[in-house]
Amino acid sequence: MLTTFDKRKRRAQRVRFKIWGQNSGRPRLSIFRSNKHIHCQIIDDATGTTKASASSFADFGKDMGKKAANKEIARKVGTLLAERASKAGVKEVVLDKGAYKFHGQVAELAAGAREAGLKF
Repeated sequence: MLTTFDKRKRRAQRVRFKIWGQNSGRPRLSIFRSNKHIHCQIIDDATGTTKASASSFADFGKDMGKKAANKEIARKVGTLLAERASKAGVKEVVLDKGAYKFHGQVAELAAGAREAGLKF
């Protein structure tokens, strides 16, 4: 029987496998959620480097208090990531939502990034 961790790992691998098939040289926007924070980074898989990153912990953690993982903060993190990506010269990415549903914080982060000019 698979544990919850194993099931989550399988879902994430299934999503990443589909992304690598359609990637066509674009970097991927990887998202990680914890109970308190949300983190995202743009990764260039060809070189194995991180082009830009943003998180509620590093960028907004001190101002938010206990619960920094909500939709408002996720949208701000997405906007901040898109601004940093444009400075790094990244215009288009592929969304890697991992094992998470495209709902709630993940959808808000994507919406914030799209509003700030990132295309995916």
